[in-house]
Amino acid sequence: MTDMDFIIISGLSGSGKSTALRALEDQGYYCVDNLPATLLSRFGEQLLSQADSSEIRAAVSIDVRNRAFLGALPAELELLDSQGIKPRILFLEADEASLIKRFSETRRRHPLTSAGGEDQGQFALALRDGLQREREMVQPLLGAASKRIDSSQINTHQLRTRVQAWSLASREQDGLVLLFQSFGYKHGVPLDSDFVFDLRGLPNPHYDPKLQPLTGQDQPVADFLVAQASVESMFQDLQQFFGKWLPAFEEECRNYVTVSLGCTGGQHRSVYLAERLAAALLAPGRKVILHHRELAQVRVLP
Repeated sequence: MTDMDFIIISGLSGSGKSTALRALEDQGYYCVDNLPATLLSRFGEQLLSQADSSEIRAAVSIDVRNRAFLGALPAELELLDSQGIKPRILFLEADEASLIKRFSETRRRHPLTSAGGEDQGQFALALRDGLQREREMVQPLLGAASKRIDSSQINTHQLRTRVQAWSLASREQDGLVLLFQSFGYKHGVPLDSDFVFDLRGLPNPHYDPKLQPLTGQDQPVADFLVAQASVESMFQDLQQFFGKWLPAFEEECRNYVTVSLGCTGGQHRSVYLAERLAAALLAPGRKVILHHRELAQVRVLP
C-alpha cells in the first residue's frame, strides 16, 4: 500500500512560500510551484499511479499567482478526499510592515498590483491594497490550514528549519505535535500562535550584569529563575493548564498546537520556561518542537 504525504503550501506573497517549497524539496519531496488549482486532483491521480513506490512525498504551492483558478480549489480538495488523499495545508503569513519592507527592498511587483512607478509612496500604497485583497482571497485556505507559520521576524534559514522540523515531526507522528516558541515582545508577537503567554511580569535576569549576556539555556540564568517563587508558580500553572487540556486536543484529533511564550527581549525568561515546559510535556505519542525565535534555534525533542 502506498504511503503518501501530500502538502499544499499557500499564503501571502513575500511570506516565504518558495523557501518553504525548497525546504521540502531538500527533504525528498517532489515539488511543483504555482500549480493551477484545477490540476490538483489530476496531480493526485498521477501520484497514486506510482504503484511501484511504497512512499510518496509531494508538495505544491497554490496562491494568487493563479487567481483565475482559485475558485476551483474547494471542489478540487473534495476530489482529492474522494481519492483517499488527505493533504496537509501549510499557510505562510507575515505582518504588513514586514511584507512591505521585503517588496520595497527587492522592488518586486505584487501579483495583485500594477507595475506602478518608482515613487516609494505610491508603491507602498498600491502594495497595501494588493496585500489586503490577497488576504481576502486566500482566507479559505487559512481556515483549512493544518499549520500556520509567521515569517515576520525570522530569516530564510530559520524559516527553512521551521518548515523541515514541522514536516519531519508531523510525517512521523500520528499524535499531537506541540511547538513551544519563545519570543521577545519588542520584536512582535508571532502570528501563528494558538496560545500566547506574557512573562514580562516575572523577575528579569537582564538587570544582572553577569546574566545579561547569557540566555535561558545557561545554568546561571536557570539558577536565578528557579529561585524566584513567581517563576516557579508560573511554570506550575502552565504545566497544570496544558496537562489538563492537551489530552482534549488530542481526542479532537488536533495534530499541531503552537504555544508562544514572550518576555521583553526573548532571551532569558521565555527561553527558560519554553525549555522546561517542552521537557515536562514530552510524552508517548506526542512530539515536541522547540523554537527560540530571537536565538534563531529550532530543534525537535527526541
